[in-house]
Amino acid sequence: MIAKRLRRSLDDAICIRDIFEEGKKMASVYGKENIFNFTIGNPSVEPPAIVNESMKEILDQEDPLTLHGYPANVGHPDVRAHIADYLNRTFDCHYDENGIIMTSGAASAIVVICNTLLDYGDEVVTFAPYFWEYKSYVESFYGKLVPALCDMKTLQPDPQTFEAALTERTRFVLINTPNNPTGAVYTDASLKKVCEILEKKQQEYGHPIYLVSDEPYRKLAYDIEVPYLTHYYKNTIVVYSYSKALSIPGERIGYIAMQPDVEDMGDLFAGMTASMRYLGYVNAPSLQQKMLLKCVDASVDISIYRETRDILYEGLVKIGYTCIHPDGAFYLFVKALEEDDSKFCEAAKEEKILMAPGSAFYGPGWVRISYCVPAKVAERSLPAFERLYQKYQK
Repeated sequence: MIAKRLRRSLDDAICIRDIFEEGKKMASVYGKENIFNFTIGNPSVEPPAIVNESMKEILDQEDPLTLHGYPANVGHPDVRAHIADYLNRTFDCHYDENGIIMTSGAASAIVVICNTLLDYGDEVVTFAPYFWEYKSYVESFYGKLVPALCDMKTLQPDPQTFEAALTERTRFVLINTPNNPTGAVYTDASLKKVCEILEKKQQEYGHPIYLVSDEPYRKLAYDIEVPYLTHYYKNTIVVYSYSKALSIPGERIGYIAMQPDVEDMGDLFAGMTASMRYLGYVNAPSLQQKMLLKCVDASVDISIYRETRDILYEGLVKIGYTCIHPDGAFYLFVKALEEDDSKFCEAAKEEKILMAPGSAFYGPGWVRISYCVPAKVAERSLPAFERLYQKYQK
């Protein structure tokens, strides 16, 4: 018998991975080339060559006992200093190694922050649509995730619902741009407004409200600049993962970054260090940390994702679907052809199309297409989308 709180979470969950696995079973029956699986955000572009080269070099040259032994809970000092230097050069910031904590990807970073900041009943505000596991992360520490809304024509944060969502119990705001599930990049103007409201509210409530910027898709932005939030709001905590930028989601490496002037910085760093141990992460993988000494600025060839995005977006709009043009990540948010987005996803399976229902992301009435698939798969899927569309017109 499992814990009641976990049972409730399982009952509420719409598991994207289950749909993905269903696609594998369908492929074994109908042939892989006949299944259009747009469910999971698993990178389809090979990692840059320097990733494998760096790992081989490290294994050949590093002392095995040092490499494979325990590093500090917060990570190797030379790696943390290297990342701080990279951030300072790239974004004109003032990080140092004492503000960098190496983590097992972005998910563990957010969980560490939740453990550090949340007491029973505390609140976290995020913008909907949002990555569906945010709710589980927050509720695992007996907090409450409070959604503010985005304008569903522009996918930009709505300042009115955001301000209304903030209360004295708000400990941090969790923001994700480029966004999963929509592919939206929040604009400079939108983010400045969010930060203005935050400044006002933390003054009103008399305690810091941290802004946690979840940035695994920062490198996957197409002809648009992704604003760096520390320039707008002092109490910003940046969460980064190399899973998408380097196409290594299985390696689980990322970091938390805080500048020295973040309020209560000493307590935050100590609390996050302890949380790494208490939650059982102990430390981020040592080999992957060292790999970043050579790969901190590397990235995949995003033109491959851009080509697939353009095929799907232009093709679906031409058919008649309502889509919002995505400027980043590898997701396309599409209006379902009926009110119940889950039923629409079931109907799509008849045409061998697998998508994720928007209700899983607090975006009911929409569906998410993950276009990290080969361009030829996107091209071949368009006749199936056409048949699906025509069924609804009848």
